[in-house]
Amino acid sequence: MQNLSASLKQFLFAAVLSLLAMGPALAADSGHLDEDVNAALQSLYDGSPTAKALGDKAKAILVFPNVTKAGFVVGAQGGEGALLKSGKTAGYYNTRAVSVGLQAGAQSFGYAMFFMSDKVLKDFEKSKNWQIGVGPTVVVVDSGMGKDISTLTAKADIYAMIFDQKGLMAGVGIQGSKITKLGR
Repeated sequence: MQNLSASLKQFLFAAVLSLLAMGPALAADSGHLDEDVNAALQSLYDGSPTAKALGDKAKAILVFPNVTKAGFVVGAQGGEGALLKSGKTAGYYNTRAVSVGLQAGAQSFGYAMFFMSDKVLKDFEKSKNWQIGVGPTVVVVDSGMGKDISTLTAKADIYAMIFDQKGLMAGVGIQGSKITKLGR
């Protein structure tokens, strides 16, 4: 049993290291990423009228269809996505985060960020490394809160929705994630 625990620790450590090391060069090509982004956003809309209502009013939507998170005490997460304006890709981005604390396991999830104002969108597009939790407030909408939000009550500049969680790790967070524009 102790060997299994050591093997699991080694696997998770290797997974964390690979997430930290992966870069844009390993990314899916733009065509596949566009397909994944559009499918993920449509799935989110199908499952959440709130997401659809926010999407209809948003100036742009940043969608990360598949973010992978793994960790054992030290964790890392990363993934790639696209910024959509009027349903068209306006740029490609990656998201990365590192965390330290009580954690063990691996999971994947997606998230979408709805930019509701031109000013915040312009600031985001001009930045080289944009970090969630630094700068404008990002309101993370969970399934319970989402039922109470409407475009009439939506007052924040940015809303984020996490979706399609899979895996064996408690909790998903995007706070502290760094988002960087890819050069393609």
